[in-house]
Amino acid sequence: MSLIQIRKKSVTVETIYHEGGPVADVPLRLASAAAVVRNPFAGRYEPDLMPFMAELRSLGKELAQSLVDLLGKENVEVYSKAAIVGINGEMEHGAVWHEAGGWAMREVLGQPKAMVPAVKAVASAGYRVMVPVHYIHASYVRSHFNSIEVGIQDAPRPDEILFALVMGTGGRVHSRLGGLLKENVVGADGQR
Repeated sequence: MSLIQIRKKSVTVETIYHEGGPVADVPLRLASAAAVVRNPFAGRYEPDLMPFMAELRSLGKELAQSLVDLLGKENVEVYSKAAIVGINGEMEHGAVWHEAGGWAMREVLGQPKAMVPAVKAVASAGYRVMVPVHYIHASYVRSHFNSIEVGIQDAPRPDEILFALVMGTGGRVHSRLGGLLKENVVGADGQR
């Protein structure tokens, strides 16, 4: 029997034309794909979370592919992941998403080198998290430090987990604070 039982999925897209300045030539698109799943370990301590983490790879790949299909693989410049664990679970139940979600995005995007940022929380239904994003090829591209809000109003219920992946098409629309530019990235180590 599968450890993954999905109650619902959600895809959200923000299109940002401007932030009070001139309208961008190409609007920034930030998207999240989320799945609300039953927490198989809610209310109890489970010493071995590895089978759950391994099985979540398929969900990660499905969510990552849905974002690539929506935005276009060639357009994706930022990424991240998030988990919100219902209050009958523990933080480690969300941490399984680090490998499963991150691995899936790297595979679907052609193995970008930058670390995949993440956020996780244990919370009640309706909780929302600000998910940090950065450039997929180098973590220190300042123009691409941004965030998107992720959450679903009726999730996670106490015995559920909301797992989400985030991708976007660029940096902030009015970035003008210097630092490493994406055009100057070497990309050898995922940092610069």
